[in-house]
Amino acid sequence: MQFTYDINCGALSLEISEDTYKYLIKARRHKINDEIYFRNLKDNFIYLYKLISISRRSATFSLVSSEEKILENKNKLHLGWCLVDPKTIEKYLASLNELGVEKITFIFCEYSQKNFKLNIEKLEKILINSSTQCGRSSIIKLEICNSLEEFVKENENTYFLDFSKTFIDDKKNDIKTLVIGCEGGFSNDERFTFNKENIVGFDSSLILRSETAIISASSKILI
Repeated sequence: MQFTYDINCGALSLEISEDTYKYLIKARRHKINDEIYFRNLKDNFIYLYKLISISRRSATFSLVSSEEKILENKNKLHLGWCLVDPKTIEKYLASLNELGVEKITFIFCEYSQKNFKLNIEKLEKILINSSTQCGRSSIIKLEICNSLEEFVKENENTYFLDFSKTFIDDKKNDIKTLVIGCEGGFSNDERFTFNKENIVGFDSSLILRSETAIISASSKILI
C-alpha cells in the first residue's frame, strides 16, 4: 500500500477508527512513533503523520509534514461506458483506475437493461482502495447520463469504438473521449448520432465483451 486514505487528513491531529484502525493497528501492527503516509484524495498533497497514541478502538496521529505530490497519467481519457451489469463494472473498475482513466460516464443506452442500478458510493470505495495500492493521487470521476444522444451533445469530438477500418492505434493521440457499447453494441438509431469520421476499431475480427473492449482500448490510448 502506497498510502492510507482518510478524508480528514491535512489537519494537525488525525484520529482513526473502525476499518482504518483495524488495518493499521491490528493487521499492520503499527506502534507509537511509527510514521505513515496519508492522502485525502481531494487535494494533491501527501501527508506524513506520526502515531502518538493508541486506545482500544482508535488511534491518534500528529502531522509531521505535507508535500504536494501529483501522481497521474500524463494522458487524459474520458470514457462513456454504456451501462452493463454493475457486477462487471465493479470487477474491472480498479484496473481502469490503475491505467489512469480520468473520468467515466455511465450511459443508459438502448441495449442497457433498465433494471441496472449503480451504487456510486460502493464504486468510489473500490477506486479509493485501488489508488492506495497503485499510488494514484486521485480517483476516477464518475457520472451518469440518460442517453447516448445526450452524452454526445455534452462532449465535443467524441469517438466511438465499433467495427471500423480505422484502427484505434492510428487515432490514439487524438482520442480524449471514447464511447464503448454495452453487450449487444449500439442500436441502429444510436449509430445515427455517430460522427462517421470518429469511429475506431481494433485490428481483429473477433467480437469482444464490453469489459474486454474498454480495458483494451484504455490501455492502447493511455500506456
